[in-house]
Amino acid sequence: MTRKLTFAGKLNRLRTRLRDPEWRRYGAILLTGKFTAIGLLLVAAIILNPGLIGFRTFAADPNLKGNDIVNPINTVWTLVAAFLVFGMQVGFTMLEAGFCRSRETVNVLMECIVDTCLCGILFYAWGFAFMFSHGNGLIGYHWFFLQGAPATYETTGVAFLAVWIFQFAFADTCSTITSGAMIGRTGFVGDLLYSVAVSGFIYPIIGHWAWGPDGFLATMGSAGNFLPSLGQSFHDFAGSTVVHTIGGFIALAGSIVLGPRLGRRFKRDGGGPMVPHDLTIAASGGLLLWFGWYGFNPGSTLSALDFEGIGRVAANTTLAACSAGLIAMLVAYMMSKKWDVSFTINGFLAGLVAITCPCYWVTPTGAILLGGIAGVVVVYGVEVLEWLRIDDPIGAVPVHGLCGIWGTLSLGFFAAGTYGATGPFGADNSAPLKGLFYGGGTTLLTAQAIGSATVTLSTFVVAMIVMWAVNAMGILRVSPEGETLGLDLHEHGISAYPEYVHSLVVNPAAAVLEPSGRLATQSSLPIKAISTTPGTAVG
Repeated sequence: MTRKLTFAGKLNRLRTRLRDPEWRRYGAILLTGKFTAIGLLLVAAIILNPGLIGFRTFAADPNLKGNDIVNPINTVWTLVAAFLVFGMQVGFTMLEAGFCRSRETVNVLMECIVDTCLCGILFYAWGFAFMFSHGNGLIGYHWFFLQGAPATYETTGVAFLAVWIFQFAFADTCSTITSGAMIGRTGFVGDLLYSVAVSGFIYPIIGHWAWGPDGFLATMGSAGNFLPSLGQSFHDFAGSTVVHTIGGFIALAGSIVLGPRLGRRFKRDGGGPMVPHDLTIAASGGLLLWFGWYGFNPGSTLSALDFEGIGRVAANTTLAACSAGLIAMLVAYMMSKKWDVSFTINGFLAGLVAITCPCYWVTPTGAILLGGIAGVVVVYGVEVLEWLRIDDPIGAVPVHGLCGIWGTLSLGFFAAGTYGATGPFGADNSAPLKGLFYGGGTTLLTAQAIGSATVTLSTFVVAMIVMWAVNAMGILRVSPEGETLGLDLHEHGISAYPEYVHSLVVNPAAAVLEPSGRLATQSSLPIKAISTTPGTAVG
């Protein structure tokens, strides 16, 4: 009878056998076979019943379209840029409030706030659809009330509503530009009415021509589209034409139809511009606009992954503003022998407007040069309006209208021939834009001139019709009595500075009337009629 080995005996036997090469070979073959068998059993189990180890099985992979895939990085980048652009409304409000007279400050605040609210609703209802949806060369006709929209906008990879909020902020900018040249004499109801036309129709429809997916200027020069023989489309990277020229020339139409403010005497008549009431606010507003422009221009890439592109755009934006501010200051000094802060503010704003179109395609040197020219354009633009007796209290027409045109044309001169198009995963420089100064000839300049002229003239004609129509209703301009009293008290019933004597009276009920029934001005009253106590008037 064989005696059973103990555990210690088994270990001794194993050690003995491991010293034998034949036994080691046998053991390797045995273990390999067992592990292979175990592996095959596991594979079979996974294939036949994957739920045993927690795996799910899919009937088939889904068919994903490109515009169903949201790029989170680019979406966040676009939202941050949208918030910066929206912050420009604070800058516009402060700029306009600072350049106006104290008695119309509340009116400026109210117009800027209500324009923003109105623009948001209109751009939700049909403005975005007109401008950015597919349709034809003139207008888009999908996505009304944001219905039926895809997950992302076109091929950007950016969530659709993120693009909407970004473009709403742009639309709001255009509407606010318009109001700046019309402050001091525009009735509030009239402002609401023309704002519906601007945000709901003029800006989105004309903007579709250049920025819509099938706009006739965006597709210009290609086979089967507008001017195919040109071989070049119109380009406006961030809106020198689409936002600023449109806003500036609507403002020009409004200024012409309204006429100048009461008491406004022009240089030709021995007068000059009315003095701004608070340049501290105006300067702060201008700098806030500059800050917001870093969302306006770099954000228009809609791509945080175009690293070089967004850096170049931000640098060009900065340099153009710096150059324009300095040149405007120097040109104004040569004219008046004074260091004029108003011209310096509008100077750097002019540079920002001008660089907005070409910012992606020019070099830093080009940005400095075209910005410097914008500084000259804005100063002489103000002088031209003064000579034409057009009252533009904040310089909206020279800054946005004229410098918007110059910025658009400057691409045809300064495009470096190195940069092509931005994209969701980086730049595509396979078809770079090349301007006249870089050996590209006049083709790009011609395309820019055609696009700028088309948008400018169309905007001005339509805006004149709108302003004339609103004026014919008798609601565009306030009455002479209301303007003399001041829009704050006449339209809103409160002064921006009730604790100071900045206007004739603080309470409209205390206004002093002349025997004829007309409202007395400060100069027509005896000194004792001017109360030093807010809210009262003495006889």
